[in-house]
Amino acid sequence: MNDVLKTTDKGNKQVLAAFDFDGTLTYHDSFVPFLRFAFGNRLFAMRLLRMIPATACYLLGRISRNDLKEKLIAVYLTGTREAWVKERAEAFCDVSWQRLMRPLGLTSVANQIEQGASVTICSASPELVLAPFAKKLGIGLIGTRLASVDGVLTGDIDGINCRCEQKVIRLEAQYGPLDQYELRAWGDTRGDEQMLGAAQEPHWREFHALWRRKRPLDVCLREEL
Repeated sequence: MNDVLKTTDKGNKQVLAAFDFDGTLTYHDSFVPFLRFAFGNRLFAMRLLRMIPATACYLLGRISRNDLKEKLIAVYLTGTREAWVKERAEAFCDVSWQRLMRPLGLTSVANQIEQGASVTICSASPELVLAPFAKKLGIGLIGTRLASVDGVLTGDIDGINCRCEQKVIRLEAQYGPLDQYELRAWGDTRGDEQMLGAAQEPHWREFHALWRRKRPLDVCLREEL
């Protein structure tokens, strides 16, 4: 049984199962590998040089993770046609599926669907990139939205990066108040803690090796109350 399973009076509530994507359903981040695939090694490397100042600022604690992600999106996707990104995302899904996706994660998603749950990805990665993966899994998708004008990406995030408390906000915006559900959530980083904290069944790094399944701080604190 999952270490962080929390008991609750489930009653007859509909089950909502929310899976983080990067590091949870996958072995590692998907967005940067997608950018490398989409732009090719040479152009990817050239643009990566423009990320050095922002990366240094992030490592020094001068900018946030959200700031760094916004810079990454701006550097690579400003002026890019949305249709081209969609086409590249579909191709990336096809070629990377076998080596990117965790088999145990795929089995868990299938089990939730079989049990009749409403199942969705809830990720900080761009929805444009994850859409083919969600479609192939046959589940919903909540992710970071990218702003566009007349089908061309502006390089900005539309709204707020979908991590931390935004995951809970976006789940409620999509499905309504979470207290009407039995919420099951899977995550692997601090960006998932609020979603795990809102769940009756929080699963922390369930598909990882045993030595990596350390509990997130806020879940530990909640269990001590």
